[in-house]
This record gives sequence, C-alpha cells and structure tokens, in this order.
Amino acid sequence: MSDELDGMYETFKALLEAFPPPEAIKRLELMGVGADNIQQLRERHESDTIRIKELVEPHAVVQGNRETWYTGPQPKDKCWPAIVDLLRKDGWPDKPAIESLDDSSTRVVSLLNHPKERAFSTRGLVVGYVQSGKTTNFTSVMAKSADRGYKLFIVLAGIHNGLRRQTQARLVQQLVEPNPAMWSQLTGLDKDFTPQENPASYFGKSNKTHVLCVVKKNAPVLRKLVKWLSKASDYLQDCPALIIDDEADQATVATKSINPLILDIMGCLPRSAYVGYTASPFANLLIDPSAEDLYPKDFIVNLPQPQGHFGTEVLFGRYTLDGEDSEQVDDGHDMIRSIPDDDVPCVRPATRADVEGFEPVITDTLRKAIEYFWLATAARRVRGTGNPHSTMLIHTSVNTAVHNSFERPLEHLRHRSASSLDDTEHLDYLRTLWEEESKRVPADEFGERTVPFEQLVPELPGVLDSCRIIMDNSSSEDRLDYENGPVVAIAVGGNTLSRGLTLEGLSVSYFVRAVSAYDTLLQMGRWFGFRNGYADLPRIWMTDELAEWFRHLATVEAEMRRDIDTYMTEDETPLTFAVRLRTHPALRVTAAAKMRDAVTAASSYGGKRVQTHYFHTNAEWLRDNIAAARNLIASARSGARKVDDRSTEGRYVFRDVSHETVLGFLSAYKFHEKSPENDADLITDYIRKRVATAQSLAKWNIAIVGTPNGEEFAFAPGVSVGRGTRARLQLPDPTSDFADIKTLMSRRDAAVDLAGDTAGLSEKAIKEERRRQFPDTGLLVLYPIDKVSNPSPAKKLRAPLDAEEHVIGVGLVFPEPWDKDSEVKKYVSADLSNVQIEEEDFSALESDDA
Repeated sequence: MSDELDGMYETFKALLEAFPPPEAIKRLELMGVGADNIQQLRERHESDTIRIKELVEPHAVVQGNRETWYTGPQPKDKCWPAIVDLLRKDGWPDKPAIESLDDSSTRVVSLLNHPKERAFSTRGLVVGYVQSGKTTNFTSVMAKSADRGYKLFIVLAGIHNGLRRQTQARLVQQLVEPNPAMWSQLTGLDKDFTPQENPASYFGKSNKTHVLCVVKKNAPVLRKLVKWLSKASDYLQDCPALIIDDEADQATVATKSINPLILDIMGCLPRSAYVGYTASPFANLLIDPSAEDLYPKDFIVNLPQPQGHFGTEVLFGRYTLDGEDSEQVDDGHDMIRSIPDDDVPCVRPATRADVEGFEPVITDTLRKAIEYFWLATAARRVRGTGNPHSTMLIHTSVNTAVHNSFERPLEHLRHRSASSLDDTEHLDYLRTLWEEESKRVPADEFGERTVPFEQLVPELPGVLDSCRIIMDNSSSEDRLDYENGPVVAIAVGGNTLSRGLTLEGLSVSYFVRAVSAYDTLLQMGRWFGFRNGYADLPRIWMTDELAEWFRHLATVEAEMRRDIDTYMTEDETPLTFAVRLRTHPALRVTAAAKMRDAVTAASSYGGKRVQTHYFHTNAEWLRDNIAAARNLIASARSGARKVDDRSTEGRYVFRDVSHETVLGFLSAYKFHEKSPENDADLITDYIRKRVATAQSLAKWNIAIVGTPNGEEFAFAPGVSVGRGTRARLQLPDPTSDFADIKTLMSRRDAAVDLAGDTAGLSEKAIKEERRRQFPDTGLLVLYPIDKVSNPSPAKKLRAPLDAEEHVIGVGLVFPEPWDKDSEVKKYVSADLSNVQIEEEDFSALESDDA
C-alpha cells in the first residue's frame, strides 16, 4: 500500500504543477481516489509545507494563513539546477552557502501564489544586507518560479544604466545562457525596454518560453512598458508574472512618478506578485499600510547574514539592544579613520554657488587614504588570494562637476608617488603608514597572512602604473568595467556608485557626503560585503559625525531585524508589524530627516528599556543632573513603602514610589540632545497617559546600581554606593564636551528589584518575571559613574571618560502592556542646521535617456 500511496503522491505533485492544491484535490477525486487516501496525501503534502514554513532561516512575518503550495525543487527542474552548477564552478560550497540559498529562496517562493490561480496580486518584501548576495537570492527565486510556471519576469534595477546593465548581465548568465530555448528577452545588455511589435509572439499560447525584462526605474521607460502591456491585455489573462524590485527603498517609495507606474504595471497583470528586495527597509515599512500602495502586506522575509559578510555593526559597532550585555556587543573593528572638519571644504564646495570653478585640495588625510590604498593593493598582490580587483571610492558630493574636478590632482599625485619610489624619505613615510595600520588591525585576527613592508615594495610600481582614475557619474563616459581582467581603480563618483552597483575588491573609502536619511546613509556604504583574502585591509576615512550616525544606524537596523525575527513568533502580520516598528522612539529622527521638515512622531515605550549613553562632560551640566538625582533619592526615601539596603552589593531599591516623584525627576534631569529615544517630554506624556487610561505606571521602583569596590558616591545621608566605570568611545578628534559610553545597563540590572535568585535569568525570563511580579510598576535605575573611568586594556577603541564632574546615568524599564499600548505624539524635526545636506538626485527617474 505504501508503494501505491507513493505513486499517488507523485501524481498529486504532478497535478500541483498545473493546479493550486484545492483544484489538485478535486482532480484526484474525479480520478476515483478514495477519501482516506486523499486525506493521507493531504497530510503528507502538509508535512512537506510545514518543513518549509518552519525553516530556522530565513525568518518571515506572513499575512494570515497563506497557503504554501511550493515544497522545494523537483527532479525535472531546469533553471534552479543550472544556477547550482554555476555557483559550484564559482567555488560555492554546498554547505552552508548553497544550502542556505536554497532554503531562503524556497521560503520566498513558498509565499508567492500558485501560478495557476485565477487572479492574485501579492506584495512582499525581502530584507537582506548591503552587498550580501541579494541579487543571487532573487535570481534563485526567479529560477524556481520559472520552474513552476511563472511566465513574465520584470526586474526593476535601480535608476542608472550601470546597475541595470550589471543586473541584465547577471540574469542572462545565470538564467538565460544555461537554458537559452526556455527564455525570450525584452531587454538587452545595452538596451532598456523598447516596445515590441507583436505581443502575441511573447505571450501567445504557442509561445512556451519565459519572458525576461530588466528595466530602470525611469518614468518614460516604465510608461512605455505600461502602454505595451495594456495593448497585450488579451494575452496576459493566463500570464503569471513576478516583479522583482531591486533596491526597493529607492525611488519606489520616495517619488510620485515611479510608485504609480509600478501599480499600473501590476494593474495590467491579473496574476502578479511584487517582491521588493532591500537592505534598508525603513522607507518601505513606513508606507501607510492602509493606502493603495506597495506596502508588503503579504509577507516580510528577513534573510540571514551570510558568513564572512562585513555589515554595519562589524565596522562601526552598535549600542546594546534590550536584554544584551555590553560584553555581547563589539565596539567594531579599528578600521575607521577620521577626516577633520577643516578638511571638508577642501574636498567639497560649501554651497551650490561654489561648485563652478571648484578645485579640490589633496589634504594630508586624503593623501594618506590614497597611499594606503596603493599599499593595500600591493599587499593583496603579494598574498595572491581572493578578489583580483582593487577599488578605492572617493565620495564627497553628488555633483558631477565636483567629481570631474578631482581628475587632475589625483593623476598628479599618482605620477608624483610613482616617481618617488626611489626616495628614501618617501619610502620611510610609506613604511610608517603601513606598519601603523598593520599594528592597529592585525592580519591574524582575520585569519590572513601579515605582509611585511619589504615584500610589498616590489609590487608598488606595477600597482601605480595600472591604477586608473575614473570619474563614474551620470555625465561621464568613464565606467568601472570589471569584465576584462584585474582592475586597480580610484573611482570618484556619486549616485551611480552609491546604490546596488558592486565595487569589486573595495578596499578604501573616503567619504564626507552628508545625507538626510538613514536608508540613504546605509546604501552609501559600498564597503559592506565580502572581503575574502583581505578582511584585515579595508579602511574608511569619514567625519566623526558620520561615524556616529552609522553607529546609531547599526543599532536601529539590528533592532528592526530582531523585531522581524521576534514578531514572526508572536502571531504578528506585516500590517501590525508596521505599527510596532513605526512607534519605536529611535526611528523618529529617521522619519523626520527623510521629510526634511517637522513631522508628527508617535512613540510607545511598553516593554522597552531606555538608557542614557550620551553625556556632556562640562561641570555645570553634570552638577545639575547630580542635584536632580539626589532630590529624587530624598523624595523616594521619604515616600517609598519599603527600602532594600543592599549597599554591600553596591545597590539600593526604593519600592512603590509615586509616579509624580519620577515625573519631577524627569523635568529636572537633562538628557543629551543627541538621544532621540531619551525624550523627557515624550516619556512624561507616556507615563501620564498610562496612569490615566490603564491604571499602569502609578507606582515605580527606584534603584541605585553602583559597585561595592568603587570610590564612594553619596546620594543622601546614609545612602552611598561605589562609583562605576564607563569609558567613552575613542574619537580621533573628540569634542571637549561630549562622551558616548555606548552601554549603560546590563541585562541583570533590569532584574534589580525582582524577588528570588535572578543571576542566571535570560532576557525572556526577566521579562516574564517582571510581568508576574510588577505588571504595572516601572523601574528607574540611577548609575553613579566615575568622572575619570579609565578603559580596560582589552578595549582598544575606548578612551578615559575625562568628565569635569561625576556622571549620573539613567535607565528606565517599562512594563509590557497587557492590552493595547498607549501612544504619545510630538511635533519633532531633525536638526539639520549644522549638516550640509545633499539630496539624492532623482533626475534620472524622468530622463528620456533609456
């Protein structure tokens, strides 16, 4: 009977090629298969789909009970096996790389509709990492969809010709060339979409090929495509289509012209699925989900970070998330170099009026960055492993005239350096530079071989001779071309280089451009990606302010990805997920900056921790906060129901203190203005609202967390603890009145007021205990921090705090609401007064240059 059932199951799978699962079941019934056998076949298919749904990676947030019809590749497939063969030839190992790609692409395909359904309009989003193989993922999704019967594939590939051409070449290589008889193309390497005479030749019943169309997000091109598809409507009723939007946050969301045109394309296709791919989903997830738009209402998939991928937090570090201890979060690698603010006017005109006639100056910092690039390229030649290309990016402006002005001074520096290789003084300078950099980032920490200066010197003449200076922008004919042998290039550019386009072997970036939104900032970082064979060598020169922005961005990004992973287990849907994400306090500035003006921002604090990590270091500011903390403890001491004196552990807890006492403290304590999540007005409004509407947060526990071994700090007579140590992040050009300690609270601090043994509790267990013991009680923790606070020797990227007075840190822990959380709103705007903002140039969206 088992063999017979196996045969029936093969028949059922064959039927699934032509019909959605309910239809396939009906066909079995018509074929006379008994009810018991049909039930067993259903259960077997369900177990296959559960395997897909319960894949450990990637995580997904899915709308409702989307039917999973796709259970993975089948023996007769053609397109997916061809990709696997190509990847193996490129050196991809089956485990974990190909296996992970198989799982993640299968998960995405399983969330699409069955191609034979009568009508569907799916909208999903796949969140990856910058330069992490998103193109390979969506190519795999296209291959598996083609193997199951999807017919038309439209890929929206950025807004510039360079990325469209690169994407077309990849898709032709991986999809078309292995199975040329299976594909027709509406676009070519050097040809964006132009209307074809006879739609029937592509979509008629006699044509069984898949149709590939790779287009720019360019309004005239998309209008032509919409017009052509509308003329072909008679043939499109039975044409399941998959629209892939590469870099989905760019132009799709931000512009008035592209978004409606994508919706128009979908309107021409009765069976269509739109899947956006992005590494910076902030804009996509801030679309109003209730609008008729491209919000990913059906699914959001969170791709895992591939092994060996350089991401934001690897380079810049990030702040701890709720439940993390500082030891769990790295400060990042010592690869960021500071560009002094005084250098910026030398490499970027201050205003648009200054563009004409602008002549850049090769500052000492820029020269050092370029000389290091040549040294790193020589070292890579000595190693002889990994990517054969080596690229440096100089990105100071979006203005093409500014890019072009760099050509003459850069060529002059290249010739001068080449002619100085026999000069002892110049070689000593290079040796010092190389040895300093090698010491700061040891090669062996990355499993790479240290290259002594003597070994790379013989390679320098060849490196300098082969190095090209390329102005890669929309007005230039110059383009980075990696298809004809190894490239050594210094690329000066803006928008054409900033999104999607892969800069092969990127080793050094010099980056001063200011941008107004986190998602733009994330995409600007072309240095993210894989660095096989030279993981120790990348360096980024940027202003301290930009480095700080990236660190904050890394935290928001990590929290958003963690939220996707968390919410998928909490019966959330993409629609409710948006609400949770948009009310996160740390995202307010992202929204405000993207709007370029004031916006109403909503925040909710339920279940969250708020902690200070930015401080001024001047005595007056710090003394005001000390006074506020001492007044709080005096009030808490007199108003508390009970006081736990655990001074031998460096701790006190004052229980059941009135919320009015807490509000009084919040009105007196000064949070640093750079901390958007620490907004005393919003927190105060939130507490008042919870007290009034939910009878929550009326009582608070006030804790002091110090150290039993530190120098004593007195909050009140008889209430003293030892001061803790919190070193600041090292800044190459630190301001005299700013310190970032990065992390204040440890995980166990959120359990300071809990009864019982809490030492080994996980973050989840602490939350559960807080909910059980203090369902409506808030926790406020004070931290006395020593003003000197020397770092431990192991913390290479830390410096002494060096404040003028001792510092008071504050942590707040809010209870998880039992029902709907309260929202508080505030009219906020991003303070951009001291930042020279350059907007993304969207002129290419309307350009007639196809």
